[in-house]
Amino acid sequence: MTAQAARPRRRRWWRRALIALLVLFLLTWLPVLLLRFLPPATSAFMLERRIGAALHGEHDFRIRYQWVPWTKIAPTAPLAMVASEDQKFPFHHGFDFESIHQAIDDADQGVRLRGASTISQQTAKNLFLWNGRSLVRKGIEAYFTVLIEATWPKRRILEVYANIAEFGDGIYGVEAASNAYFGEHASQLGTHQAALLAAVLPDPRRLHANHPSAYVQRRAAWIQRQMSQLGGVSYVLDAHPRPPRGTQR
Repeated sequence: MTAQAARPRRRRWWRRALIALLVLFLLTWLPVLLLRFLPPATSAFMLERRIGAALHGEHDFRIRYQWVPWTKIAPTAPLAMVASEDQKFPFHHGFDFESIHQAIDDADQGVRLRGASTISQQTAKNLFLWNGRSLVRKGIEAYFTVLIEATWPKRRILEVYANIAEFGDGIYGVEAASNAYFGEHASQLGTHQAALLAAVLPDPRRLHANHPSAYVQRRAAWIQRQMSQLGGVSYVLDAHPRPPRGTQR
């Protein structure tokens, strides 16, 4: 094949590759766009847990999940999640690079590697991905995080996260967790109850909000102090909250 004949062929392959990438982008962006306005019927994590229960013969297992809009969630609940998981949430664009660098430095010094995922990353992971720590999964998580941050306002990200986060085995979202642990609706959560729910987020199948261990009680007390230092519920209700001094992850 001559060089002249090879050029059109290469151009055709490049054109096909670009079209394929565009189609892939549209197919992955479409559900993100739809979920900007529609409540998710389920999440990848819920489906994974349901399949795992079926494979292990857990015949009595059931998913408890009930979507509630932002207006029916007590502001203390999202504030507790931000105080516990991602205090820089109102200000970053999906990634907390300072916390990532700090986590890497800690690991280099022999400290156990800690998570540096933002609420935006956790929302992307819970909605669309599977459990795991592979580089491929982290790369896809980063991609969906960018799509979510570019498509949704911050309040929508926090609303979806509050509804799909796992608070116990098979218990997803603040409404199901409030009913299961406190016999109340999410709109009725007090500061201490919200802090207890946020305290179990790192390991919701081992930690319990309704029968808190000493660790959960200490963590909930710390979360309550952070909620106060952040300025209270205005931190998640204001359009332009002020970043506090000494913001922590």
